[in-house]
Amino acid sequence: MPVVAIVAFSSLAFGQSLTATDNAPEARIINLDKQGWEAWKANDATWFKHNTTEGFVSISSDGISNKTEVLKSIPSDCKVKAYSLADFKFVMLDKNAVLLTYTATQDAVCGGKQAPAKLQVAVNHVRRGGKWLEAMYMQAS
Repeated sequence: MPVVAIVAFSSLAFGQSLTATDNAPEARIINLDKQGWEAWKANDATWFKHNTTEGFVSISSDGISNKTEVLKSIPSDCKVKAYSLADFKFVMLDKNAVLLTYTATQDAVCGGKQAPAKLQVAVNHVRRGGKWLEAMYMQAS
């Protein structure tokens, strides 16, 4: 079930970037996360390939997964009927790192088992070469 752990990323637009003068990093990071959830629902690993760091880590009750493991599991691990995201909290840690937390509800089956209906999620995004990438995703049910 490593896929459940990566659900938090989001962005259909590959290469979303922010400049140091950008006035809306919160909205862009939230949008990036939402797009990652859409990619997860569509079993599309391409988003994760382009929008996570090489050292990406996903943490869930199923364990810790790296980027390679996540990319391998996404196309077949979960069947997602629906999800919703709410209660976003955004913290700019410095000009190149942010922490996003929120509550996710989902109707999904992963690895043949019903996934937890409600999750608390924490996501760390870092700016590398002008592009925001997801470095860490963690969820707790």
